[in-house]
Amino acid sequence: MKTLLTVLSLLILVCPAIAQVTEKSKYDQHEAFSPLPYMSPLNPLTRTPAGSPAKGYWQNRADYTIDAKLDTSNHTITGTVEIAYSNNSPDPLPYLWLQLDQEIFKDSSRAVLTSKIKGSYFADGKFEGGYRINAVTLRHKGRVYKADYLINDTRMQIRLMQPLESKEKIALKINYSFIIPGNRAIRMGRMGTSNGEIYQIAQWYPRMCVYDDVTGWNTLPYQVTGEFYLDYDDYDVSLDVPADMLVVASGELLNPQNVLTIPERSRLERARNSDTAISIRTINEVKIARKVKGSRVWHFSIKNSRDMVWAASRAFVWDAARINLPDGRKALAQSVFPVEAAGKVRWGRSTEFIKGVIEYNSAKWFPYPYPNAIHVAGKQNGMEYPGMVFSNTKLTSGAL
Repeated sequence: MKTLLTVLSLLILVCPAIAQVTEKSKYDQHEAFSPLPYMSPLNPLTRTPAGSPAKGYWQNRADYTIDAKLDTSNHTITGTVEIAYSNNSPDPLPYLWLQLDQEIFKDSSRAVLTSKIKGSYFADGKFEGGYRINAVTLRHKGRVYKADYLINDTRMQIRLMQPLESKEKIALKINYSFIIPGNRAIRMGRMGTSNGEIYQIAQWYPRMCVYDDVTGWNTLPYQVTGEFYLDYDDYDVSLDVPADMLVVASGELLNPQNVLTIPERSRLERARNSDTAISIRTINEVKIARKVKGSRVWHFSIKNSRDMVWAASRAFVWDAARINLPDGRKALAQSVFPVEAAGKVRWGRSTEFIKGVIEYNSAKWFPYPYPNAIHVAGKQNGMEYPGMVFSNTKLTSGAL
């Protein structure tokens, strides 16, 4: 009883004090959590208060010409990339920044140092990859000279002898090579099948970082995610690969007469006019194919694209069908996969699903912009690029 009286006495003393504090409070939860008013844009000439482009909006541009060779004996790509870079910004640029995504496979990269968990992409420690940069030259204001550059993690800074002024262009040429990762692959890589190795090739060339009106140079290091902030550019790509391999790539094949057989070219033309999948390279043709000496150069082009990727294998079965777009254009749905992944419950319906998904979403949202949509079976569990998606060979039609 005594304890109860004590508690009641305390409540009598405390409650008025609480009430007094509450009465004096000026806190307004509605004001605290009300929608923020529009903020002034960083640059009212290029952005509206909502963040959308204004009249003075600009984007820089980097158009790529790439010549690369695939060495299947050493799992190596050797290439030359020429970049025509246009400074459409109002700012003079005393230096340029490039992305070197393959540097992620060096044991000193931030991705490796922060991914020491067993079973992660970088934990096996059996592969030391990364770019070998053999030469970097610049052509600017009538002069050709060796670049002064610094590589830090997955980035390269090139210091210019003279700033790249507004509305000026500069040409970069980089000779490079790298070993294609196997066990430590992420976003790309290679895997073996009964009829040969499959190569899914992405993040495979030095490319420009974005310079924009919000933060200037965007130079975050590549750490697996967030790697796709890129300008919209044109790509002209030539790929020298063993003669018995089939190559698919973002964009359009420009020289089918040089790399495809007569039956394959005929079937490809049939596929362009067919709403059902046409076999272009059949299971039996893959099984009986013999290794051919020499190499072939495949020539591809894609325009106004963020990126360009490709895949190659002598193990690919290949089929395709027409995509009907709402603006009257036609595109081509394609699938390439090994014999082991064939069948209606595996990859046999892949092209059917690609066609259906793109036609549906093009009608509902926005017309598909590229000439091809290609689904590639290989090591990767799912990664999308302009005109191409990498998936795993173990995918089933239910997952698709």
